[in-house]
Amino acid sequence: MPLPAKMNQRIAVVGKMNVGKTTLFGQLCGSKIKSFNFPGSTVALTLGTIRGLAIDLIDTPGASSIFGSNEDEQVSRHILFSSEPDTATCGAVLVTDAKNLKRSIALALQYAEYSVPLLLDLNMIDEADSRGITIDIELLSEILDIDVCTSVATEGRGVQEIKGKLTNLRVPLQLAKYPAYVEEYLALTAKLLTGNAIRSARAIAILLLAEDKAVEQIVVQHFGMGTLETLKTLAEQYRRKESASFSSTMAEIYNKTADGIVKRVQHTDPPIKSQTIEQFGRLCTRPLTGVPIALFVAFLMYLFVGSFGATFLVDLINGKLFGGLLIPWFDRLLAPLPSRFIHDMIMDPDFGVIPMGLFLATGLVFPVLLCFYFFFGFLEDSGYLPRLSVLLDSIFRKIGLNGKGVLPIVMGFSCVTMAILTTRMLDSRKQKTIATLVLLLGIPCAPMLAVLFIILGKMPASATLTLSGIIIFQILLMGFLANKLVPGKRASLLMELPPMRFPKPTRILKSAFSRSWFFMKEAVPVFIAASLVVFVFDRVGGLHLIEKALHPVVVGLLGLPEESVTVFLKTMIRKESGVATLQHYSAKYTNLQLVVNLLMMLLLMPCINSVVVIIKERGKKAGFTMIAIVTSYALALGTVLNHTCHLFGITFK
Repeated sequence: MPLPAKMNQRIAVVGKMNVGKTTLFGQLCGSKIKSFNFPGSTVALTLGTIRGLAIDLIDTPGASSIFGSNEDEQVSRHILFSSEPDTATCGAVLVTDAKNLKRSIALALQYAEYSVPLLLDLNMIDEADSRGITIDIELLSEILDIDVCTSVATEGRGVQEIKGKLTNLRVPLQLAKYPAYVEEYLALTAKLLTGNAIRSARAIAILLLAEDKAVEQIVVQHFGMGTLETLKTLAEQYRRKESASFSSTMAEIYNKTADGIVKRVQHTDPPIKSQTIEQFGRLCTRPLTGVPIALFVAFLMYLFVGSFGATFLVDLINGKLFGGLLIPWFDRLLAPLPSRFIHDMIMDPDFGVIPMGLFLATGLVFPVLLCFYFFFGFLEDSGYLPRLSVLLDSIFRKIGLNGKGVLPIVMGFSCVTMAILTTRMLDSRKQKTIATLVLLLGIPCAPMLAVLFIILGKMPASATLTLSGIIIFQILLMGFLANKLVPGKRASLLMELPPMRFPKPTRILKSAFSRSWFFMKEAVPVFIAASLVVFVFDRVGGLHLIEKALHPVVVGLLGLPEESVTVFLKTMIRKESGVATLQHYSAKYTNLQLVVNLLMMLLLMPCINSVVVIIKERGKKAGFTMIAIVTSYALALGTVLNHTCHLFGITFK
């Protein structure tokens, strides 16, 4: 595919595999991306433009070091040498794993040899926090002399900070100290590689000493065959001074240097050596004891998130503060407005910006979301989630996954869109496809779960049991069928179990506020925009036309009020906006209609962001096939539930 003629500055996104490199790339560039092959190779790179900046990012394959021999790793490092118009870069973002700081810094030291402006991103900082790891970011930045950021790319945390620092990248210090014979070789090589536009003669010399065949082509291209032969002869002479392989020697140097830096910038809280805690951790992984523990954890979550958050906090904030004080106050304040249209656009109880856009998000979603993230953070910080993966491995095998699949599924309760991206951590295409289907078939994201607790909390327990039972059954059924129909093999579970520890409430609370605040910054403008769009659409008669067109399906098959059309439209924009609108209309629904409507919202349609990610991750054909299957299945299931309940007189009263 041809690249655009007008060239922005280009920055390469580099790093090891499975550190969130491509996820961060997607967060920065969105869905407007293009693929192309690196010149002279079969390796595909992805190009995207950062929204709001004249900067293009190039997503590169994973590379474990600058000495890797496969084609992907060669491309990932040699793009920093490239002078081709399509791939020339002016800097790099090195994405690393925050919980493995030594390996992260060792790789940064290697990329420093390229003399390329660099930004270091310590991704998955939440996982480092859960292991009791604290990193002095300012000191690390001072040591390397570059900007160092932290992020949780799957949730979008830290992305804006990275974006803000891309326009001021700096060349890192070259801190690795080599043996005298290597330094002598580097000095001689530097004299031979002068007078050309090549970025770093030092990096070329190091790779030649490591017998990198691909870099030889770069030398020939820029300096000619004669220079290459001279450098190869010189490298061979100096290699004889080292008994071990040069790559091994260099790796030891980088690791030793990185280890010294880690000792200065990282502090790890030692796990509490308690036989009771260790025994409890073992019990969590055994079916006989682990299943009751998991059920008890789910019950505690319901009490804390459902009862405390969705009942007490929501009634206090949304009911008394917003409904009892602020909305009447705003209504009186705006009453003198000469235009009734503008007044209604702001204060209309169904679609107004303040009641439906601002207060619905902050009064309904935020308090429950904060409780959910606090409880979820408690499970993360304690080390329980990996043990849950081990416990459920045998069950997940029945649906074509292994215990590792628990992590994307659990992530789905935070954000389904980001959870679909995290399916990359799974080991096969088969597992990724099945996990995506499971996420689509009823995993409620945290904001949607927040309002679900509120709606179901006012209904009999039979409604919650019915809805959750249907979801669990159809997930298992569809997973079982997908396991039989989707080609491929399932990999065995290999997972590191961190030590069990007492979580730190202050750190968890800080993380919960950070996650919730990040969500609110992103969601509130969407809530407001959705309210404005639907308000205007309603005033021009658009809602009436759609309600009339969908009447046979919504009212006839599903037995829902016509207001459900508005709910479904908002759900397509953002699921929690739709379910919050359902809560607003709940007085017009019977309990049975609420259960059917909630089931449809969980299954019928992924939000727009999820659709984009599904197509990007699984491809257009597979993506649209999944959406078509889920939509058809949801309509059929909702119809069956509605008519079955009417047939047997089930009303959930």
